[in-house]
This record gives sequence, C-alpha cells and structure tokens, in this order.
Amino acid sequence: MQAIDDLIQKFLKELNYAPILEMLLHVKSGKKLRSKLLLAISGESKEALIICAVIELIHLASLLHDDIIDESKLRRGVKSINSEFGTKNALMLGDILYSKAFYELSQINTQFASIISDAVVKLSIGELMDVNLSQDFNTDKDKYLTMIYNKTAVLIEASAKCGAILAGLDEKSFGEYGKNLGLAFQMVDDILDIKGDEKTLGKPSMADFKEGKVTLPYIYLFESLDQKGKNQLKTMFQKDLNEQEKIWINTQFKEKSILEKSILEAKEYAKKAIDAIEEYSNQKLKDIVKAMIDRNF
Repeated sequence: MQAIDDLIQKFLKELNYAPILEMLLHVKSGKKLRSKLLLAISGESKEALIICAVIELIHLASLLHDDIIDESKLRRGVKSINSEFGTKNALMLGDILYSKAFYELSQINTQFASIISDAVVKLSIGELMDVNLSQDFNTDKDKYLTMIYNKTAVLIEASAKCGAILAGLDEKSFGEYGKNLGLAFQMVDDILDIKGDEKTLGKPSMADFKEGKVTLPYIYLFESLDQKGKNQLKTMFQKDLNEQEKIWINTQFKEKSILEKSILEAKEYAKKAIDAIEEYSNQKLKDIVKAMIDRNF
C-alpha cells in the first residue's frame, strides 16, 4: 500500500501548492479496501498501481464531501478536514482530489476511464440520494439499498472490474463480486454505528440516526414495532439522544434480534460476492470478504 501512497503524493506534489499536501497529512487514508481487492485480482503492475491511486483519490474526495454534508467534526477519531481547516478548504481539497484523479484517468486506457468515471457519477447521485432520504424518516428498504449501492458499492464494483480487465478475467463476475461486497460493507458499517463503541469508531454511537440516516437496522426495527413504538422511534429521529432514549432503542434492538437479522443480511450479500467468483478459487478475495464482515471498525 506504500507504493499507492507514494503515487498519490507524487500526483499532488505536481500541483505545486503546499496547502494541498499540508491538509492531506491530516486525512486518514483508511483500509484501502478498493486497492487491496483490485491488486488481489490483477496482481501488482505499474498500471494497476496508478488505477489504485486514482481510485483512492476519488474515495478520499468523497469522504471529504461526506464530512461537509454531515457536518462531521471527527473522521476515524481525529478532527475532520472541515473541522480542522474549515468547510471552504475541505470542499476545495475534495474538488482538487477529484480533478487530479480525472486528469490521471485521462492518461490511461479509456476502458478503465469509462468504468471509473461512470462509478463516480453514480457515487455523486448516491450522495444526493443520501441527503434527500435524510429529510424524512425513510422506511423503504429498496430506497436504502439503491442509495448504498450508489454511494458505496459502485466504486468497489468498479475496482473489481478494473482488476479483472487487467488480469484478462471475466469483468461481469468480478463486478458482481465488488457490488455485493460493497453492499455488505456498508451494511456492516451501519450496524457498527449502533453496536460499536465511540473509542473504536472514532465517533459517537448512533451518530447516523442523529444525522437523519435510517439505516437497515432502523428499518427492520420500525417494521417490528407496534404503532406506539413506531411513533416513539420517529420522535427520536435526527435528535441528540439522551441515555434513556439510547437504552430504549438498544433494548428494542436486543428484544427483537434486529442487529442479528441485519448481520445475517450482510452475510448473505458477502456470500453472493464469494459465489460470483467461486470458479477462480481466489483465497485473497475470500479473505477480504471475511475481514470486512468480522470487523469492529
């Protein structure tokens, strides 16, 4: 992964503006899931590493914009860029990362550029869907799934497709792997927002609900409640929950086994991911799925 970080540094040093690199030092790079799975499919090559660096730039840009939209003060336990340097700087840094990624994309095979740029359009639509769904208490699971596919899964799907093309393998099968991995990944993230502790997550538990995100566990919880319970849950939407309210929600989750049901659904998508590439017997890709499901952050 160091080679990818070095490429990102090289790309941004070419822009010859010190504040970009200074702000980048404060960006937590994360797990590089997209790069790991691309390289697990294609193997390491100069072209593969460039595509990984481009995808990571796009992913980082989307996180910066995410934090602005959500008005997040923290990103993985440290101050977010918008909190540290201000919203305007965070917004422009995100735009610079996107723009540089697309410039580098224009220098490589148009097939890869087409796949990744299409994914970024869908990612942006997913961000807008997320904002619009947050206006009201969404109980439509299909809308939730469509949103997380666009917001999270499309870039993972694109990474897998690019890896397959580089390796001369079936793009469709690996795209299906990436899509289902992405859906499962986001579901696990949404579950961890509820069950994880603040120190591990780097943000308060149930932050999503406060921000207006009715994720899969809340949709299932709403479906399981009587009318009084439904009304009570709705009154807590987009609210800074006190301890009693958190206890009530957690009690309902526990009594109705909602988190277990949600985890089972995430595991179903994880199985679909593995099944899509079963004929290739790629243990690294199976390990990526397992690590993504069995995590606490």
